[in-house]
Amino acid sequence: MALDEFLVELDGLTDSATESLNAALDVDSLEAVRIDLLGAKSGRLKALQKGLAAIDSAEKPVAGKRFNEAKQKIEAAYAAAKERLTFAVAQQSAAGFDPTEPGCKPILGHLHPITQTIEELKDIFARLGFSVADGPEIEDERHNFEALNIARSHPARDPLDNFYLQTATKSAGAERSEWLLRSQTSTVQIRVMDETPPPVRIVSLGRVYRPDTADATHYPMFHQIEGLLVDTDVTMADLKSVLRMFCSSYLGEDVHVRFRPSFFPFTEPSVEVDMRWQDGWIEMGGAGMVDPNVFEAVGYDPEKVTGFAFGLGVERLCARRYGITDIREFFKNDVRFLHQF
Repeated sequence: MALDEFLVELDGLTDSATESLNAALDVDSLEAVRIDLLGAKSGRLKALQKGLAAIDSAEKPVAGKRFNEAKQKIEAAYAAAKERLTFAVAQQSAAGFDPTEPGCKPILGHLHPITQTIEELKDIFARLGFSVADGPEIEDERHNFEALNIARSHPARDPLDNFYLQTATKSAGAERSEWLLRSQTSTVQIRVMDETPPPVRIVSLGRVYRPDTADATHYPMFHQIEGLLVDTDVTMADLKSVLRMFCSSYLGEDVHVRFRPSFFPFTEPSVEVDMRWQDGWIEMGGAGMVDPNVFEAVGYDPEKVTGFAFGLGVERLCARRYGITDIREFFKNDVRFLHQF
């Protein structure tokens, strides 16, 4: 190929390339022009470069210099076209954005209704002077039964009524060690009294486990709040006053509380606690004066101190407040239900 012919073809390609790049209306069409001109395998500039081999050796330096100049000019035109289109896209996006319009509120999660209830109960009892205590959910028999005056022959210790995790019978003369998921948060009261001299004023809240068949009012895992107050000259009147103030604070209006005689191994006397709210009486839990045997188990002198204890179901309190008739709804993880709280 003669040098003149090569240069004419090179100038024509440069002019048509510049014109095509400047005429590109969007990023896709620009990319198509780039591939046609600058493609590494089939681009028109690459095809013309192969023509350098047919030029005389004496004329190759001139041809090579002109080719490099043309290539740089085309690449510069491509870079300018790309910058132009990128800026146009950015301007178009900005033109469609109105900073004065209200934003879209993101969907945020929230605490489970049982957790919300627990936090509120903690706050109410804190205002009544009770501190919050916690303990393990896996317990030994002493804390779950023995120190609470529940004898080994008591039906509450039956394996069918508890989730025993391990039973190890050791050699003759050694104690039998049994572990279970706690069936009541009263275990925390024993742990606190083991380590704290009177006076004591605590509430414990958490999960407890019993092998109940799940229905509208029962579940094998549920939450309890238990309170304990130990001091001198504590009476049943103090217990009733605390429960009435608590119920009124939680439900937001005056609530009447009544006691019905009952039996619990760890309290004497023992009562069932009923609450009258709106249209009727509702059983809320059990309570009573701490049994002297419990005080002796933790090293307290029952001749010097007295105290009361109570236990209430958190699910029952939450369900009563929100008009829920089936506690299984709390544990189905149905967001349509949970969004209401």
